Amino acid sequence: MKSIPPFAAHHRAADDDWQTLLAHLIGVSALAKLFANKLKLGKLGELMGLLHDLGKYSLAFQAYLKSAVGALNQDEDEDWVDAASLKGKVDHSTAGAQLAWQALGSKGPMGIVAAQVASLCVASHHSGLIDCIAADEARFGEDGFTKRMNKADEKTHLDEAQRQADPALLARCAELLSDPGSIADLTGLLRGVAQINGAAKGTGPHATFQQLGLVVRFMFSCLIDADRIDTANFEHPRTARFRPTGAYTRWPTLLERLERHLDMMSPVRAIDGLRRDISNHCKDAALRPGGVYTLTVPTGGGKTLASLRFAMHHAERRNLDRIVYVIPFTSIIDQNAQVVRHILEPSSAPEDTGRVVLEHHGSVTPEQQTWREKILCENWDAPVVYTTMVQFLESLFGAGTRGARRMHQLANAVLVFDEVQTLPIQCVHLFNNAVNFLAEQCNSTVVLCTATQPLLHDASLTARGAVRLAEQHELMPDVHSLFEQLKRVDMRDRRKAGGWTHDEVANLALAEVNRTGSCLVIVNTKAAARQIFDIASASLNSDSIYHLSTDMCPAHRKEELSKVRFRLGQGEPILCISTQLIEAGVDVDFRVVIRFLAGLDSIAQAAGRCNRNGQPDPGVVHIVNPQQENLGKLPDISIGREKAQRVLDDYAQDPARYNDNLIGPKALAEYYRHYFFERQKEMSYSLPAKDLGHDDTLLELLSVNKPAVDEHTIRRAAPSLFFKQAFMTAGKAFKAIDAPTQGIVVPYGKDGMELINDLCAAFLVEKQFDLLRVAQQYTVNVFPHVLRKLKEAGAVHEVKPDTRILCLDPRYYSSRFGLSTEPVSPMETLNA
Repeated sequence: MKSIPPFAAHHRAADDDWQTLLAHLIGVSALAKLFANKLKLGKLGELMGLLHDLGKYSLAFQAYLKSAVGALNQDEDEDWVDAASLKGKVDHSTAGAQLAWQALGSKGPMGIVAAQVASLCVASHHSGLIDCIAADEARFGEDGFTKRMNKADEKTHLDEAQRQADPALLARCAELLSDPGSIADLTGLLRGVAQINGAAKGTGPHATFQQLGLVVRFMFSCLIDADRIDTANFEHPRTARFRPTGAYTRWPTLLERLERHLDMMSPVRAIDGLRRDISNHCKDAALRPGGVYTLTVPTGGGKTLASLRFAMHHAERRNLDRIVYVIPFTSIIDQNAQVVRHILEPSSAPEDTGRVVLEHHGSVTPEQQTWREKILCENWDAPVVYTTMVQFLESLFGAGTRGARRMHQLANAVLVFDEVQTLPIQCVHLFNNAVNFLAEQCNSTVVLCTATQPLLHDASLTARGAVRLAEQHELMPDVHSLFEQLKRVDMRDRRKAGGWTHDEVANLALAEVNRTGSCLVIVNTKAAARQIFDIASASLNSDSIYHLSTDMCPAHRKEELSKVRFRLGQGEPILCISTQLIEAGVDVDFRVVIRFLAGLDSIAQAAGRCNRNGQPDPGVVHIVNPQQENLGKLPDISIGREKAQRVLDDYAQDPARYNDNLIGPKALAEYYRHYFFERQKEMSYSLPAKDLGHDDTLLELLSVNKPAVDEHTIRRAAPSLFFKQAFMTAGKAFKAIDAPTQGIVVPYGKDGMELINDLCAAFLVEKQFDLLRVAQQYTVNVFPHVLRKLKEAGAVHEVKPDTRILCLDPRYYSSRFGLSTEPVSPMETLNA
């Protein structure tokens, strides 16, 4: 056994080695300083890193740690304790928080504010940010922060830790605590937030205090990521090779690859010339300063590479760290990341430092991770990152530490929100205020990219937080003429009294396949897709009809889409029935599209799958209203459908009012005005009384937290804290309402079966890391009620005990429809 240091931070079982506490604190402080310097708060970040585990200098913690790993023996060592019974009960995070609170809190009003920021982050570094004033039903109105700071010394061991800690460590802490720059830097940032919001039209205290709270979350992110990286690098030294920590292939090298690729794309069709013009406008716009911009380009206009061209040139000019694409659907991530990786990661580039393009979307592991799973999680450490809107929102608002650790990577970046119209309506205010914070305080540039631009900047519709666009915010010089030039389809409103039966829709689709050769049907529910597929498949060969839905894993969808594209390219007859996953960003080109009535933005996106490459003969888009459709659990589609009907009715009466374009900018702006006006009360993320014991909103909890503060004031007195947010209650409420999904690895094809076998056999964490990255392509995310059915049927099992990585029984995966809650036919299983 290797010698045991008197004060250890971690033990590595593989070779029985120890990380000293001093080494860990110094390592974390260096990384936290590096990350916090993005907000010019490096001194505060360093201080938090040095203090975060100060409580581990107590004999109680050392006895707990060493007993837990067997370094102390029950029969031989008098310091031995029953570690299993003490798990989670030996407080090591409060001592450093108390020291910061006491030392900085004595330095005037702004010293108290700086003290609260540092103390909140240190005290919360294992639990997730705690509530300042609690807003949950059990502790409503309680000053949880002050209670934590007043915790008795016999439980926090602050005095003992200060006696035992390394003198050089304490000396550096004392330097930072007495340095007026630590307070001055934070003061300047907070005042900047308040001044910008105070001067903005229609901005009230909720927007201001949400952004002030984001300063706390940003610093928390710096500390969490630093702590997790340093710990993981010690416990699994070989994983350090996965971490470039910002040392990426340089932008000029990547730009040379992109421009070379674009130069090789010779225009063939008229639309190719328009796409090149759009791309050139984006390159020219990259010279603009940082801010929030819009890129409004009709579907099929080449936004993927045009936006990348803007982002890369802009990142190089402003010396930014990375580009983050935030995309609503994993299917678009799969497609776009593959295109960009092909360009930016050529096989002939051995000089690259690590990955250039990183995909991070549906995780195999559940949201509530074990520590063993945490070290497998990536932290967006790459120059080009593709992630989902869900992951982006989790990084800003989610509970715990997993998502929060990534937030600091959103600074010094170009953030491209592709298909931004899909933003959940309840997150509008939270999103808008966060975007303003990232652009104005974090040196990032934001691009809101879509063919159907929502009115996120309209303060009259988003009263508690509107996006503040740059003065010349649109990257395209003339959006209206662009839409006219890219008008490629004939929109046909086929709604009728009583609605369309599934048989009628299937017959229309079959007729259009016979007439034109290709038809795409986009429906609102998985059930409708299956039923129409079953009806139509009776009249077509199996290789002429395809089904797509999110019950299919990405690898399955990719294979089906490749077959679809091949038949379209060959001009062979084809009918595809899909849920809305295909309608945004998926590069397919059908002659006819049939779209179930939905929001006008969805209809416009569906039209983008029709005559995508601009053939002289316009394509046809039929809008049909289904006779029977259960949208009870899909309020966004239901309300969008209602507002779209209003615009469709108005358009039928006066097309000229909308420039004779049902899916043009005027019609879409009118649709969003109706849609946003109808849903204004939902934009702050409503929380019903059944969740908290009182009606509230997530925006309220993350800003002024008035109901809880009022309760505290009635009971005692107005709290003297600057930050009063209920961070933990908000994070848990965000999770509860969004019903976190669980990833299930499915046995699709030979590779899927082998992957499950390899996961069951893997022991080394590095091997698991590689396998889990591959497993994302063989994962279907299911909601709790579906998971419950699968468990009751015995259809899922863990790859290993206590990993909580689930795999699906092959009998419950169909080659046509994907995951099923009931056994599928043997033939469908064999073909999967």
